[in-house]
Amino acid sequence: MDATTPGPLASDLLEREDVRRALAEHDFAAAFALIKKYGGLSQNRIASACHLTPGKVSTIISGQQQVTSFEVIVRISDGLRIPGHLLGLAPRAWETRSVQEDPPPEPEGERPSTDEVPWRPDATVNLAANLTRSDLVMDRRAATRALAGAAITGAALLDPLEGWLQPAASAARPRRRGRLGAREVEELESTARAFRAWDHKYGGGLRRKAVLGQLSEIAAHLDEHQTPQVEQRLYQVMAQLAGTAATMAWDTGLQRRAQNYYLLALRASHAGDDMVFGANVLAGMARQMLYRDQPQDALELIRLAQDGARHVAGPKVRAMLHTREAWAYAAMGRTAAFQRATVQAAEALADAKLGEEPYWIAYFDEAELAGTTGGRLLDLARQNPKQHAEAAAMEIRQALARRGPEAGRSHALDRTGLAQCHFLLGDLTGAVEETHRAVDAARATRSNRVRAQLGELYPYTVGSSAARPVREARDRIRDLLST
Repeated sequence: MDATTPGPLASDLLEREDVRRALAEHDFAAAFALIKKYGGLSQNRIASACHLTPGKVSTIISGQQQVTSFEVIVRISDGLRIPGHLLGLAPRAWETRSVQEDPPPEPEGERPSTDEVPWRPDATVNLAANLTRSDLVMDRRAATRALAGAAITGAALLDPLEGWLQPAASAARPRRRGRLGAREVEELESTARAFRAWDHKYGGGLRRKAVLGQLSEIAAHLDEHQTPQVEQRLYQVMAQLAGTAATMAWDTGLQRRAQNYYLLALRASHAGDDMVFGANVLAGMARQMLYRDQPQDALELIRLAQDGARHVAGPKVRAMLHTREAWAYAAMGRTAAFQRATVQAAEALADAKLGEEPYWIAYFDEAELAGTTGGRLLDLARQNPKQHAEAAAMEIRQALARRGPEAGRSHALDRTGLAQCHFLLGDLTGAVEETHRAVDAARATRSNRVRAQLGELYPYTVGSSAARPVREARDRIRDLLST
């Protein structure tokens, strides 16, 4: 059952008072039982339509398991074609548009791939041109279908990256003569900084096409014969733009495409002899692996970054790398190693001096360290609330005290994390207050990461549905996520 399949429920079934009441109360045990009885659907048909296993549907109908996941509620709505208002959702897409057949996805073999690209500057330029061209010519729906593949993990990802530690191979010079000077390169560098600041604050892909257009232009300039100084700076700009394109793609759910742009950014930093930014790219790749529940891969990426930038990274970059290392340890449940890496991050950050490191690491300060540490303690608190929830809340409060709503995505993530802390501590009053603040902050961003974290907060509000304030907070989350 997919988005183009007619819903299997008859309209008169959805007019029944008992069905409507069960749906409004999210009592899916009753709703599924009524659908089986009066709608003529088998348990297996319900499971297939909602992308659930028959066993899952069985436990729901028997009352052994409640549906608390917002994602599952949406799948039930879309799979059974239940209008959104009956479930407290905004109108679903299929309610407001005619069904059209999606364009076929781009064949796998035609997608630009970084897996076999040699570590040569000219190969990096070709890779950038191919990646951006394929993105810019596809409309949004086609791109989402074609490029949202799963990220590569394990040896297939890690082994090819060893080339980053080796000197860049030379390549034959192109024939066309370029005419860029220092002033033009400075303008390109300024644009790259502006795009990075936008992404850091708002997240998502509002300006992704503009970033790709600028990245394509850089590739065209590098396809000409520039002076060595201009060429090196252009590769560094390419690395920064590709890094921004990667985070924008990742933030909108295009995991494989994000990984391709991260790999392009790493190769461009290698060609531009910028090992420090390369380490930052590897840290971004590690963060993607952590969100994909691959902590061992993340740890290997961080170690590669630390090896390559050991003698050139400043205190802030070293501190940031230690926090990613700590994140991996927390995901593995290695509490002592997490604490050790967190202390190392704090010690490195204490040595940082204003203005001595690249602009792109300026965001990493005491607030960022506190927010990151609080987030990792929250991960541990989900397994052991008594031991870690209060410490997580304390760190997140420090982050909120040091950075306000102007921090955009980070502020929204902090608010959502703090709301979870209150739920874990059993403080429903504080949890409700923070949930409302989290929803307000989330509305100011277009980040899928923020929305995903709100989705993780949603189940906490279902377990206490009898309390009116919690129910109201739950409705606000649901309203935001359903739009």
